[in-house]
Amino acid sequence: MQQQIEQVLQQINAIVIGKEQQVKLAIACLLAKGHLLIEDLPGMGKTTLAHVLSASLGLSYQRVQFTSDLLPSDVIGVSIFDQNSQSFTLHKGPLFNQVVLADEINRASPKTQSALLEAMEGHQISIDGQTIELPQPFFVIATQNPMFHAGTYPLPESQLDRFMMKISLGFPDVAAEKRILLSTGDLQGLDKLSASINIDQLIEIQKQVAKVHVAEPILEYIIALFQLTRNADSNVNPLSPRAGKSLIAAARAWAYIEHRDHVLPDDIKSVFCAVCEHRISGTGLAQQSSEPLSQQLLKQVDSASPL
Repeated sequence: MQQQIEQVLQQINAIVIGKEQQVKLAIACLLAKGHLLIEDLPGMGKTTLAHVLSASLGLSYQRVQFTSDLLPSDVIGVSIFDQNSQSFTLHKGPLFNQVVLADEINRASPKTQSALLEAMEGHQISIDGQTIELPQPFFVIATQNPMFHAGTYPLPESQLDRFMMKISLGFPDVAAEKRILLSTGDLQGLDKLSASINIDQLIEIQKQVAKVHVAEPILEYIIALFQLTRNADSNVNPLSPRAGKSLIAAARAWAYIEHRDHVLPDDIKSVFCAVCEHRISGTGLAQQSSEPLSQQLLKQVDSASPL
C-alpha cells in the first residue's frame, strides 16, 4: 500500500507546489493518528493543503473559521427539541467530519478551544450526557497566525500537546513561486480530484504503521534526546513520555512512507523538529543560536552512540 501513499503525495504536490517536505509530514501525521498545527502567514496554502489532502484520501472535510464569538456548540453541535417527535434531536457540528480545518484557532476563546480537547484526544465528544464516537479516521488541522496576535488567545501547553506535529509551510522558492503565479488559483478543480485510496484501506495502513518495528537502540536514542531536555540547565521545557509516544508514532509513519518496516535514526531526525519544537521553549539555547531548539538538541546527541 506504500505505492498508493506515493500516489497521494504526488497528487497533493501537484497542487501544493514546492512543499514536498511539509506535505510528507502532514501525511505522516495522519497515518500516525495525530493532529497537525500549521503556523504561518495568510495566503501560504494552509487551507489548500487541508482540502487537497482530504480529497486525495476520499475523506469528508469541513472548514471552521474560529472567531472570538464562536461557541463550543458551534463546533460540537447542539440538541434541539423537535415539537413533532417530542424529543431532542442532535444537530451535529463540523467535528463530525473526518478532516476538520480549525482556521485561526487562537482567535477563539479558551472555552471554545477546550471543546476540541476531548475530540482530539479520545475521538469522541459528549453532548447532554451522551458520549458519541466521531468518524474514523479523524484528523484535525489547525492554523494560527504567528505575527498578528491582536485579539487572540494563545494556545495553552495542554492543547499544544494535543497536536502531534507543528509545521510551517514558509515561502516557496523562486521556481515554485513562478508556477504558483502562473496557475489559475481556482480551487474548484479540487472537487474533480479522485481519491487514490478508500477509507478502509487508509485505516488498514494506519494499523500497518503501528506495527513498524522500533529497535532498542532507537529507543535509547529517543531517551537520550529527552533526557537532555530534562537537565536542570537545559533552559527548555522537558519533553514528556507522551511526546515520546508521538515521536515514535510519527517516525513509524515516516519509515512506512519510505517503504521500510523498521525505524532508523534518520526517521527520528526527519520528524523530531515537527513533533518536539512546539513542546519545548526556553531562552538559553535560543539566545546562543538562531537555529530551532530541536535542531540544537539533535546536534548534541550522537545517534550512533546516544548513551
